Amino acid sequence: MVQGCTPTIGEVKAAAERITGVVRPLTVAPAGGDLFLALEFLQHSGSFKARGAANLLAALLENGALPTAGITAASGANADLGFAWAASAFGVPATVFLAESAPAAKVERLRELGANVRVAGETQTDAKAFAAEFMARTGAIDACAYDRNLTAAGAGTLLLELADAVPGLDTVVLAVGAGGMFAGITAAAHHVGIRVVGAEPEGSRALNAALAAGDVQDVTVDSIAADSLGAPRVSAAALAWATAADAHSVVVGDDAIIRARRNLWEQRRLAIEHGSATGLAALATGAYLPREGERIGVVLCGANTDPRDLVG
Repeated sequence: MVQGCTPTIGEVKAAAERITGVVRPLTVAPAGGDLFLALEFLQHSGSFKARGAANLLAALLENGALPTAGITAASGANADLGFAWAASAFGVPATVFLAESAPAAKVERLRELGANVRVAGETQTDAKAFAAEFMARTGAIDACAYDRNLTAAGAGTLLLELADAVPGLDTVVLAVGAGGMFAGITAAAHHVGIRVVGAEPEGSRALNAALAAGDVQDVTVDSIAADSLGAPRVSAAALAWATAADAHSVVVGDDAIIRARRNLWEQRRLAIEHGSATGLAALATGAYLPREGERIGVVLCGANTDPRDLVG
């Protein structure tokens, strides 16, 4: 086991025990030759975030650490949906704060999941300030920040299922945003001897910049995939695991991401987020060049997208 890196493989395995039967098992589709697609966008809430959210809530309930006010989320991204879904699954109150500019469809979906949605402030930063006041007043837990180790370990369970589904898997390719999924998957992949390739847009390369500098860096975000991969900095855990596991870091342009997403729709009728297409774009452009016979799994991690731009 790699010392000093979190989450650990033990924590990933503990997460798998907690969330089995709660989250959907991973669906893996052969994509020709030695390529396999991990269809994690079929997960509850439309993304991998459901795994980490389920692990966090299960652990809080195990430890009797969940307050009466439940949890709060104010990320403005897929994490909100994951926490809202998990809260509903476990019968826990969830209050989500969104900016006035939030898409109406997202507000409606969160409410369908049972969350108490509060639209407050012109920007998501404003909404987070209202969330902070709510938590201070009620004692609700900030689900996005309370224990990132638990959410990362939950995401890492995906790799255990992928490795079981594809015997002899050599490499997993996945998109990287803030790095929670990357840290969890890399912890599990390193344990079983699977190479990890982290793919990022050229306009949102937080992991790539951190590896180049040897420390977490703030980056400017300007990408078609910023709605899901728009973190201005990668987590320290992701950088630690990328270094310890000698993970590959590659970047691709927005044009390649757009093409990869459209090709998935036109060739396979899979509608995913731009961010989810980043790993496939890395293979299509040669940003990552597989060896002959290398068995590769590509994680398609989210589909909270408007598919109308795929048609016509």
